[in-house]
Parts: sequence; structure tokens; C-alpha cells
Amino acid sequence: MSLPAGTPAELGTSTRRLVRLRIWLAERLRVGDSQLTLLWAALVGLAGAWTSIGFKEATEWLHALLTGGHAESYVESFKGLPDWKRIAVPAFGGLLAGTTLWLGSRYKAKAHSADYMEAVVVGDGNLAVRVSLVKSVSAWFSSASGASIGREGPLVQLSSLAASLAGRWLSFPLARKRQLVACGAAAGIASAYNAPIAGAFFVAEIVLGSMAMEAFGPLVIASIVATLVTRSFYGTEAIYPAPVFVMNSNAELLAYLLLGLASGLLVPVFLRLLKAGEACFDLLRLPAPARLMLGGLVVGGIAIFHPEVVGNGRALVYSVLHGPGAWQLLAVALVCKLLATAATFGSGAVGGVFTPTLFAGAAWGYLVGVASAALFPWAGLNPDYFALVGMGAFLAASTGAPVMAIIMLFELTLNYQVLIPAVIASGAGYYLCRSMGVRPLYGEALERKGAAAVAQHLATLKVGELVAKDSTCLPPQASFGDVAKAFLQSRHDSLHVVDASDRFLGIVSLHDIKPYLDQPELESLLIARDVMHEETPRLAPGHTMSEALDLFSAADVGRLPVTAPDGSFLGAVTRSDILLFLAGKPRSAEA
Repeated sequence: MSLPAGTPAELGTSTRRLVRLRIWLAERLRVGDSQLTLLWAALVGLAGAWTSIGFKEATEWLHALLTGGHAESYVESFKGLPDWKRIAVPAFGGLLAGTTLWLGSRYKAKAHSADYMEAVVVGDGNLAVRVSLVKSVSAWFSSASGASIGREGPLVQLSSLAASLAGRWLSFPLARKRQLVACGAAAGIASAYNAPIAGAFFVAEIVLGSMAMEAFGPLVIASIVATLVTRSFYGTEAIYPAPVFVMNSNAELLAYLLLGLASGLLVPVFLRLLKAGEACFDLLRLPAPARLMLGGLVVGGIAIFHPEVVGNGRALVYSVLHGPGAWQLLAVALVCKLLATAATFGSGAVGGVFTPTLFAGAAWGYLVGVASAALFPWAGLNPDYFALVGMGAFLAASTGAPVMAIIMLFELTLNYQVLIPAVIASGAGYYLCRSMGVRPLYGEALERKGAAAVAQHLATLKVGELVAKDSTCLPPQASFGDVAKAFLQSRHDSLHVVDASDRFLGIVSLHDIKPYLDQPELESLLIARDVMHEETPRLAPGHTMSEALDLFSAADVGRLPVTAPDGSFLGAVTRSDILLFLAGKPRSAEA
């Protein structure tokens, strides 16, 4: 849409001052698209934190309603229930969760992605609102009723949905919408685990597969803002406070190396167990309500004898780090928890397995520590430390994101001394799984969503698919006053001049009008055509990303017009859009 050609008129004193201020800010602050992306990332972090807080509080309320109490943990509340209710609560919650999915199946997303990973990696940054809300409500019922599954799934989904709606409302181009959804995912993880840096690394390593600063910087901002808001609500204490880690000698690092290898051997078993759970439920061919209710019945049946299997496993992790008791009982609890998680995951319950994975790592690490202490009694090995390191090693091997796992372990425990053993164990577990060809947990999810096929399309994406419409084009007859006022309404330092037939004529730069602000006698005579640059580099919709970057480098500008072969103006593309797209380019299926 072009601004109408106005009648030549002098600028008012106040408008002239505002334009001078606009030029002064542009010359000194140089606020571009990258800086504005950081601002939006902060707002996304704020929205993500409050959606996460709302979901957590709603889940606690529903759990208290279903169990009739307000115990400190789900395990404690289930211990106080009679046997029949230990079965009934997860089964009823599964029925409600499945019914929600069944009723919501009529709202299958056709134009937009139903999953945040799809929206970031293989989609257009648009999340389907109804489907996202249906999945979140289903996860609410599952989580509150004691299903053995994590809460990070719905927290990330809701936070990403808020970011997607913001990008859609602001009509952001593809790359920027995808980046906003990635920021929402990072904010969801950060607010779920009080882990600002790990939240950013989760999305960078697992979802984007890129550590480029164009993409990573906004993720960090969103994660930090989300964590600060969450901490102001829940406090700043570590989620898993642990005993101070002490190493007697560097020789102990060999034991942690063996722990990493042992974790790398158990992770494939864990992942196969999750797949086996899915396969078993698929064979039954039950509708969603019956599937999830059956999953709840399995969890409830195990909970009669071992109520510690209910919930996401946070209380179990704490107990392992603070006196797990006899190793035999812990081994039984580990097996029961894995079976309950496989049943919940296999039934199709919406959620995540992040926290159950942390428990599996802590329990396995403690068991390996007990065995190591028995085999090498002279070394003074402490199984409690093995539990701590095992969390990071198991998480790194199962997710395929060792850097995220190491940082996550530190942020969860606020224990700096554990970093060196965690690096060794996590690296060993990760590389062992890679050498065995084990698909990481979230890699499998992306592959099932067809990432490989869509990645091929995105690899050949042209400039025309990243074009953003320009709503502040100028007609060549626009008066100097209209040009100056247009800059006050635009965040860009240049405006496009387009004729009545939408043919691109040139650009007017903010700095081009600066000399005329001190010459009022010329203002009434000048029009946009007099101060525009006709010889302006422009992009074609068929240009590749590489060709566009070369043109940006040669022109040394932050935004370029995109024109059709006949010269008609299509819109504009910024350098940040190109860099964000390349930074978030999906990994191949072999990565």
C-alpha cells in the first residue's frame, strides 16, 4: 500500500524535531532487525514464562482435586490413596486425555503445523491454535492424574504457540516467524527447569542444529527472561539440590568415563522400550480414549506396589540424590518407572520424557557407582556422585545433545564441581551411541514428522518465499513533509518509491533528507522523486540464499527490494531474514 501524494507543505516545528531525533537515533544506535529480534525474543520469553506458570498451577489444582490432597509430591499423594484409587485416578485421567484428543481430532491442522518442532524446522512458523490447545488440555489431564510423563511437552507447546501468534499477527516473514517459535520453545524449557542457558542450547542443538549467533542470541534472551519471571514466582533454588561434589584424585575420572560408556549401553535399551510401548498399543488398534485409559491402568497397576512410578519422576530424582536406600530397591524402582513411562508414552499421552530420562540416568548412575565402589574399594568412590553425573550422561546419550546436557546438569543442581566429570561421561555416552547408530530421542520424532522430505524443499528455498510486504511505500510525487512523516512511522532507514502501477522506482534514505531539514524554503518544492536513488541493487524472487547474501555484501545495506522481471515491486527482504533462515536450516536426516 502506498502513501498518497500530498500537497507540498512545510513541516511543523515539532515534526521537524522528531525527524531530527529519528535521524540522530539511527546514526548512533543503529537499531536494526537483529536488535528488534532480540526485543521480540524478550517479549516471547515473558509470554512463555506466564503460560508455563499458568499450566503448572492448573495442573497442581487438578491433581489436588483428583487425589483429594495437597501433598508435596505426586508420589506422596498416591501413597495416601487406597489401592483402587491408585488405579482409578491414572485411568480416569487417561480417559479424559484420550477423549480430549478424540474430540479434537476434527480440528486437524491443514495449513499450519501442529507441533513446535515442525513449525521451527520443517514448517512456516505457524502453529495451529486449536490443535495446540487440544494437545495441551490432554496433557493437563495426563499430568495431573499421575501419568509417567514429563510436563515439558505442553509447556513448550503453549510457549511456542504464543510466539507463533505474535509472529502471525505482526506478519513476520518465514525465517523470523520460525525464529520466534524457536524462542518460545527455549522459553518453555527454561521455565520448566529453571535453566536459562540449557533452554537455549536445547533448541539450538536438538531443534535447529545450529549454534550461529543470529539464531542463538535470541534464544538466550528468551530463555533468560523466562527464567527470571519463573524465579520471581517460584524462587531461585536449584530444582535438584545435591551434595557438594568432591573428587579425591584425577584417577576417578576413569570411573566416570566407564559410567558414560555404561549409560551409552543402556540408552538404546531405553529408547527401544519406548518404541516397544508404541508398537504394543498400535497392535491393539484402540481409539484414543481407550488407549490412554489403558495406559493409565498400567501405571495405576504398578502404582499399587510402587507408587513412586507416578508423575514425571522429579521426586524420584531428588530421592536418588539424597539417600536412595538399598540399591536393590532402587533397581526395582528403575525397572518399574521405565515400564510405566513406556506404557504412558506408548499409549499416545501428550507430554515429554525429559524428567523420566533424568531419573533413569540418576538411578543407573547410582547403581554403576555401587558396583564400582564394590569392585574398587580402595578408590573411595561415592555412588551419590555417580548418580549426579549419570543424569548428564544419560541425557546426552538419549537426546544427542551433549552440550545441552552438561549445562542442564549444572543449572539443575547449581553444582560447579560436577562439570569436568559430566563432560567426560556425557561425551563418552554420546559418542558410543553415535558409533552404534542410535537415533536420538528427538531425532526420531522429527524423522516421523517428515523432516527429511521438507528439508529438501527448504534447502532450495528462494528469496521470493521470504519476501515481506512493505506497507509504507511512497509515490514519486509525495511531498517532502509526507516523506519525513513516513520515516516517523517506519522502523527502517530507507523507504521504497513505487508508482501507481506498482513499478519500483528507487529508494529514499533517511540520511538523504537530513540536509533539507535546515532549508525550509526547499521543503515546499521537493518531492520523493527529487531525493530518491534510482540505481539501487534489487533482488529477484528466483535468487538463492547464497546469491542474496552476496548482493547484500556488495551493497552494504540491511534491506533490499525484491522486484519481478517486469519491474513490479513485490516487497523487501532483510539481511537478518537470510541469516536467520540459514542459521535455522534443518539438519539432514543423517545428522
